[in-house]
Amino acid sequence: MSIPTDIASLKIMAHVYKKQDTNYVFEKTVESLVETVPYIDWVGIYMYDDLNHTLVAASCFSNDLRWECNGELKFPVKNAASTEIGMMIVRTKESIAFDVTDLSTLETIASAIAYDSQMN
Repeated sequence: MSIPTDIASLKIMAHVYKKQDTNYVFEKTVESLVETVPYIDWVGIYMYDDLNHTLVAASCFSNDLRWECNGELKFPVKNAASTEIGMMIVRTKESIAFDVTDLSTLETIASAIAYDSQMN
């Protein structure tokens, strides 16, 4: 069980359910994951606007670790109609870092921030 990921999830959910501003929730999401989970090195949240993908929140805007990472997970951010409106990407420099618990927790986070973006 990935306790750091669960702790980060609790921090993020607190912001979501307090009905914070969507951009604030995105910023706190990337911040909480990178600061709380030792093997997560970069997180970015992209939102789609037609054919454009805009990086709206990132743990580091100048280096996304795309060429340095050994592991990457992508989670769709969907609206209430199940349309994909964005993507949360999590990267690690470690070879084997993520487990099944991480996957389900990160999916929950992606769903929660999508819910939040619909509420604000």
